[in-house]
Amino acid sequence: MQAPRKMPPLLADEATSRFKTPTGPHNTVLAILFALSFSHLLNDTMQSLLPAIYPLLKESFKLSFAQVGLITLTNQLTASLLQPLVGLYTDRYPKPYSLAVGMGFTLVGLVLLGLANHFAMILAAAALVGMGSSVFHPEASRVARMASGGRHGFAQSIFQVGGNAGASFGPLLAALIIVPGGRGKVLWFSLAALAGIAVLTKIGHWYRKNKHRLKSPAKARADAPPLPSRKVFLALTVLIALVFSKYFYLTSMTSYYTFFLIQKFHVSVQTSQYFLFVFLFAVAAGTLIGGPLGDRIGRKRVIWGSILGVAPFTLLMPYASLAEAGVLTVFIGVILASAFSAILVYATELVPGKVGTIAGLFFGLAFGMGGIGSAVLGKLADVTSITYVFEVCSFLPLLGMLTWFLPDVERKR
Repeated sequence: MQAPRKMPPLLADEATSRFKTPTGPHNTVLAILFALSFSHLLNDTMQSLLPAIYPLLKESFKLSFAQVGLITLTNQLTASLLQPLVGLYTDRYPKPYSLAVGMGFTLVGLVLLGLANHFAMILAAAALVGMGSSVFHPEASRVARMASGGRHGFAQSIFQVGGNAGASFGPLLAALIIVPGGRGKVLWFSLAALAGIAVLTKIGHWYRKNKHRLKSPAKARADAPPLPSRKVFLALTVLIALVFSKYFYLTSMTSYYTFFLIQKFHVSVQTSQYFLFVFLFAVAAGTLIGGPLGDRIGRKRVIWGSILGVAPFTLLMPYASLAEAGVLTVFIGVILASAFSAILVYATELVPGKVGTIAGLFFGLAFGMGGIGSAVLGKLADVTSITYVFEVCSFLPLLGMLTWFLPDVERKR
């Protein structure tokens, strides 16, 4: 009998490698990305409960629109001011278990919100919930990049879609649970925070064992194409302006869309929450599309299409009927939301080796712009009307024309 031929060593290695679980830094670790996305869903579901119950808080505590804006300002400032500092610190000293700590702040804020009996306690609860986000987002973005295997836009989209889906579930859960049962039902959501702490602790274990998957700052800078500091500064300024236009408009929707529907069309609070859910779900869908599309056609093109492309729909919104408003918000949510993954990945390529700092800066800007926008738009609504606020905000996406000034920093695909 003829002896079986031996396979050459190189071919044998190739054949057996197909059946091995990928562990190298160039492999995408989907389990970690989906766990991060789920944690983000829990985190942002709890974060979105606060604006979702604004009509309930306004009625219970006899608040003005300016006070409603102050709640959002308090929440977003604690998130926006702390996030860049957290990112800067963790770029130098990574903290794998800080993700679970951030969720702990959110847990305490929720409990305080459910038990609050005066306005100052609501502000304290809003601040703690914002602190939870400030700790969670920079490190979670770093872990997403670690697990991306080079598919940075895809990884950011998977991570962010969980957050946007959670933001859309907040109003829905508020309409189904909190509005009928009262503000004390907020305490039930502490169970979600405990589940998030458990998942994030597991992610922290993986993070601690896989730090080698992320390039050192020196290596990342060496691999990146050099750009003059003047161009980097100009590009960052443009990106900040684009984040301003995106999040000022998003704030008008998340904080005041329910009031717009109630005032203009005389719908119930519960019905307005369903419309808000549709908008936020569209935002989640847009986030999922933007990252992979940026990996394929380039981040700059996605930014062009997202910010400027939404303008026709926002300009129509103040004059639409109730049914038309529902349709328009789907287009607005999908198109506008596709920008943030592209902006964030573009910025990390612009300033290589500073993943935590850039993530903290841009998530912080997003929250900060949202907080300032909510306070400014609330005051404007008090002295004019909610409809006028939407008329003014409809022009913000035209700032997308500034994308023209962004340099081409991405490698040819």
